[in-house]
Amino acid sequence: MFFVYAIYNKARDKVYIGQTENLDRRIQEHNNPDNLRHTYTRRFAGEWVLIYKEVVEDRSVAVKREKQLKSYKGRQFIKKYIPR
Repeated sequence: MFFVYAIYNKARDKVYIGQTENLDRRIQEHNNPDNLRHTYTRRFAGEWVLIYKEVVEDRSVAVKREKQLKSYKGRQFIKKYIPR
């Protein structure tokens, strides 16, 4: 089981979309930049909160769905989950 997810940083008004096998661990990594190497979320101070997730059966499906959500239409879909 894999997760495709979107997290939001209100302090910087940024969204990150990714996929992982362990969602809880991955969100903790995003919020502890010392654990991250060269990642997008490390560049932005502030808390990253989960705003959207999907459960999929395997990594290949997760990667495909992640790419869809990173497209223009996918980002428009995710925008409605951003807390205002």
